[in-house]
Amino acid sequence: MDELVHNPFYQFAAILALASAAGAVGLLLRQPLIVMFIGVGVGVGPAGLGLTHTGEGIDLLARMGIAVLLFLVGLRLDLHVIRSMGSVALATGLGQVIFTSIVGFLIGLGLGLEVVPAVYVAVALTFSSTIIIVKLLSDKREIDSLHGRIAVGFLIVQDLVVVVVMIALSAFGAAGETRNPILNGVLLTIKGVGFLTGVALLMRYILPTLARWVARSQELLILFAVAWAMLLASVGDALGFSKEVGAFLAGVSLASTPFREAIGGRLVSLRDFLLLFFFIELGAGLDLTLIGEQSVDAVVLSLFVLIGNPLIVMAIMGYMGYRKRTGFLAGLTVAQISEFSLILSALGVKLGHISPPTMGLITLVGLITIGLSTYMILYSHRLYEWLARWLSVFERQVPHREQGDESPPVAVDFILIGLGRYGNNMARALRQRGASVLGVDFDPQVIATWHKHKHWAQYGDADDPELAASLPLAHTRFVVCTAPRLETNLSVFRAVKEHGYTGKIALTAHHAHDAEVLKELGADLLLMPFVDAANAAADVLLALAPPPTTTAPSASPSPPVPAGANP
Repeated sequence: MDELVHNPFYQFAAILALASAAGAVGLLLRQPLIVMFIGVGVGVGPAGLGLTHTGEGIDLLARMGIAVLLFLVGLRLDLHVIRSMGSVALATGLGQVIFTSIVGFLIGLGLGLEVVPAVYVAVALTFSSTIIIVKLLSDKREIDSLHGRIAVGFLIVQDLVVVVVMIALSAFGAAGETRNPILNGVLLTIKGVGFLTGVALLMRYILPTLARWVARSQELLILFAVAWAMLLASVGDALGFSKEVGAFLAGVSLASTPFREAIGGRLVSLRDFLLLFFFIELGAGLDLTLIGEQSVDAVVLSLFVLIGNPLIVMAIMGYMGYRKRTGFLAGLTVAQISEFSLILSALGVKLGHISPPTMGLITLVGLITIGLSTYMILYSHRLYEWLARWLSVFERQVPHREQGDESPPVAVDFILIGLGRYGNNMARALRQRGASVLGVDFDPQVIATWHKHKHWAQYGDADDPELAASLPLAHTRFVVCTAPRLETNLSVFRAVKEHGYTGKIALTAHHAHDAEVLKELGADLLLMPFVDAANAAADVLLALAPPPTTTAPSASPSPPVPAGANP
C-alpha cells in the first residue's frame, strides 16, 4: 500500500483526477481554473493529502508550462492591436503600471514589509491576466467591442513590461552573486546584445526557410516549435537571464512566420495542461498557518487592486475623452493580478529576494482578486447601471473621442447600429435606393472607412444606454439594430424608447426564441438574416429551376405530395 501512495504515476493520476473534478466545480461557480487549481495544490500538498512527493516531476512540468506560456506571449505579440488603439493603450497600460507600482509600494511599506519585498508586492499588483480577461470577454462576446479592444491593447503593454521586469530581475540576481556587480552587469549586457543579435539573424536568414520546411508535417511543426521554445529558454538561462525571457524571444522569432496561428492554436491546450502543475505546485507550497496572520494585509492589498486599478484606468481614459461607461468596463479588466504576478514572485523566491511568506501573501491576493473580479466582469453592465450616477467625475465635459471627428447629421432616414458585414451591406443597399444613413459602430477602423468614403458614421457601443442621447432620434424614420445578440437588441430598444423615440424600430434575431422575445417587446420589424437569406435564395432557385418532369426517374421513388397541394 505504501508503494501505491509513493508511486509517481499513481500520484499524477490522482492529481489529474482531482484537478478535473475541481475544474468542473469551477465551471459551475463561473470561476477561472487558476483559482481551482491552486486550491487543488493546497489539497494535495503537505497540508492536505500529501500527494506531491514527486516534487521534481511536478517542478519540471511547471517550468515547461511557464516557458510555453511566455513562448505563446511572444508568438502572439500583436503590435497591430497597440497601434490600432493608439495612445490609449500605451497611456492606460503604462499609467496603470506606474500608479499601481508607486501606491502599492507605499502600501507595502505601511503594512510593515521591507523595501525589497514591498517592491515585489507592488510589481505583482500591477499585472492583469491576459488569459483570464480574453476568455471572459470572448465568452461575453465583447472582445471586439471598444472597451474590449482597449483592454487587450493595454494588456499587451503589460505583457511587454513583464518581460522587461523579468530581464531586470535576472540581471539583478546575477549581479548579486558576484563581488563585482558593475562588471557583471556589463557582461550581462554584452550577452544580452549578443543573444538578441543571434535571434535577429536567425529570424532573418534561417527560421523562415526552416519553418516552411518543417511545416510540411503539422506534427513536426508543433514538435519543432516546442523544441525551439525549450532550446532558447535553456540558452537564456545559461546566459544569466531567465528561462522565461529565452522562451519569449523564441516566440517573437516565429511571430513573423505565416505559421504562427497554426502553432499558437495547437499549443494552447499544452500550455493550459502544463500550467496546471505550476498552480498546483504553488498551492502545495502555501503555508496555511500564515494565512491568518496575512489575512488583513491580503484584504488591504486586494481592495487596492479591486478598486484602485479600475479607478486609474477610468481617470486616464476619461482624460483622453472616452465615455465613463467605456472607461468603467475597460477598468474592470485590471481588477485582479495575473499568473505573471505569481511567476515573478516565484522567481523572486528562487533568487533569494523574497521569502516564501511574501510569496504566500501575493498568492492569497491573487486568489481573492481573481475570484472577485471574475464576477465583476461577468456582471459588469449591471454594476455600471448601479454606479453610473457617481462615475461622471471621470468624464470630461468635451466632445467625446468615441463620437468621431465628424458631427452627425441633424436629420437622417435610417440610423443603422452595427456595421458588420450584414449592416454594411444593408447600408449600401439603402444608399443606392436614395435613403440617407447614419452608421453607428464600436470599431474605429470601420468608422474611419465610412468617413473616408464621406458617409455619416459615429462611434458608439450598442450596449451603452447613453448612446441614444447622441443620436438624432427626433428626425429619423427608422432605427435599425443589426447586432446578433439578443441582449444588445433589447438594450437598443429600451434606450431609444426611454429617450422618447416614437418612430419605427427594426431588431435582429438569429434564433426563433430570440425572435419571439423581440416580437413581444414591440419591434416594428424583425430581421432574421439567415432565414431571410434562405427564403430569398429559395425564391431565386425556384424561379430559375427547369419545369418539373411528369415522370420521376425509375431509380428514385416519387416525392411525397405536400398536404393541401394539387398533384
